[in-house]
Amino acid sequence: MAYLQQNEVELYAEQVSKNGNPFCGDSYFYTSTNDYFICVLADGLGSGKYAYESSHAVVEIVERNHHEDVETLMSLCNDVLQNKRRAAVAIIKAYYHSKEFVYSCVGNIRFYMYAPEGKMTYPLPVTGYLSGRPQTYKTQRFHYDTNSRFLIHSDGLSISGVKNILQRYPTLHGALGDIQSLVDGTADDTTYIIGNLL
Repeated sequence: MAYLQQNEVELYAEQVSKNGNPFCGDSYFYTSTNDYFICVLADGLGSGKYAYESSHAVVEIVERNHHEDVETLMSLCNDVLQNKRRAAVAIIKAYYHSKEFVYSCVGNIRFYMYAPEGKMTYPLPVTGYLSGRPQTYKTQRFHYDTNSRFLIHSDGLSISGVKNILQRYPTLHGALGDIQSLVDGTADDTTYIIGNLL
């Protein structure tokens, strides 16, 4: 399990490949600078080596260009998937000083942001996949409050009652335990990242 506490973000990330496959079809990247936090999660179509190659290509392009805005990054992700297997892709970029985050997703990756006073933000993704063909992106901007919690996960995780999980525990670690108990390592490649914007 990966852990990060830097600048104004704390998070845990975990990934499980289907049936212990050496190649996980999901890939992710995140980083925190003095100004922003950015996270990308990509889910290659199917599983195995070719799904991994697609999702990994997406993650690499974001890692090299994370200073760009989310719309530009989604376009770069789409371009890099030409002649590769399709992938669902979600990007979140949170700007610390303005307390805003920008989110864009194509495909069945889920994202939730829970504010301390009880408000849940759940941006709806665009259906489909990135494939290298011309694509429409829905990029949304939201305000977030200090100590808002978020969860982003691939479709290998089947979860309900997300709001209860995110609000129930005083620490992220408690919520993490609830999510871990839901992971079925035989169902599908599964990735989830749970965090707190401080």
